[in-house]
Amino acid sequence: MPVTVSDEDFQQILTQTRHFVRTAVIPREQEILDNDRVPDDLREHAQKMGLFGYAIPQEWGGLGLDLPQDVELAMELGYTSLALRSMFGTNNGIAGQVLVGFGTDEQKARWLEPIACGDVVASFALTEPGAGSNPAGLRTKAVRDNGNWVISGQKRFITNAPVAGLFIVFARTRPADERGAGIAVFLVPADAAGVDVGVKDAKMGQEGAWTSDVNFNDVRVDAGALIGGSEDIGYRAAMTSLARGRVHIAAIAVGTAQRALDESVAYATTATQGGTLIGNFQLVQAMLADQQTGVLAGRALVRDAARLWVSGEDCRIAPSAAKLFCTEMAGKVADLAVQIHGGSGYMRGVPVERIYRDVRLLRLYEGTSEIQRLIVGSNLVRAAQR
Repeated sequence: MPVTVSDEDFQQILTQTRHFVRTAVIPREQEILDNDRVPDDLREHAQKMGLFGYAIPQEWGGLGLDLPQDVELAMELGYTSLALRSMFGTNNGIAGQVLVGFGTDEQKARWLEPIACGDVVASFALTEPGAGSNPAGLRTKAVRDNGNWVISGQKRFITNAPVAGLFIVFARTRPADERGAGIAVFLVPADAAGVDVGVKDAKMGQEGAWTSDVNFNDVRVDAGALIGGSEDIGYRAAMTSLARGRVHIAAIAVGTAQRALDESVAYATTATQGGTLIGNFQLVQAMLADQQTGVLAGRALVRDAARLWVSGEDCRIAPSAAKLFCTEMAGKVADLAVQIHGGSGYMRGVPVERIYRDVRLLRLYEGTSEIQRLIVGSNLVRAAQR
């Protein structure tokens, strides 16, 4: 059984993270935005705190937080520039969890400790130009060759690719058949011959959180690179990792929405219109009420989804429902925040302007809102038919 973190120890971790976010990171949000990078000293601070491996089991050098603890931490991390969380998000989340859940002992021993301490950044290479939220459309191929594997294909929008030391690469080894989806997952070092990382993407928001294309041009890896030692693990590993990640993203959305709400309340209680505090206007109060209601509902939903995940009661519907509601909610809260700020909210340098752009991506990755609706609806129908 994995070593668990006690409530007392976790409260210390949470308190330290909150202090780091609010005293060290928030004052430098504009610097992160202007330079499109998280400063090295903040990265080093995050490493020393163990944030690159907070969800990696302690036996492999991480802090060993479970998902309910993960989401509490995520709500704190979401309170500031999302680039901070993105630095170590793939190590703890969709990339690292594939190794934790499906890797062999040898693969875990080789990679999890450097991932947990931040010496290696792991990237989750699933999305392609023609296969995004639905990995069944995967076209990257892996072919056996004299006991090795040769991987060819293009991946797109890969988080942390420009700084990655390891790619968790999903590739098709055969067409889907009665045995399964025919998708395997491989460990590919970033310095392997044939790995070509593209230029950093220029995105609408989330400055400092880097993504790029990655091309795999006949990249040769040995048999030990096949995660779990099985060709049929890939699809299940992707779905499991993404579902868990959806709960985490939902929590990030709640944290960001809380920040937008707090900025809105602060503005409403200091800005005046015609000599009257705008917070005294009933329509402004109504917008604040809608924001608060969304945040409270999202926080309750994400905590419940994390509980259901750990108990095994619901690993499909609840993660998708939480991700759908919380990311859509964060978009609405951010929009109201700009409205409450009026023209000031549209100006660069004002936190709610950045938040408005940043949260838009949350409805896209780990599966779009449309995909979440399909997952929830189809699973409800199947459950009723059984």
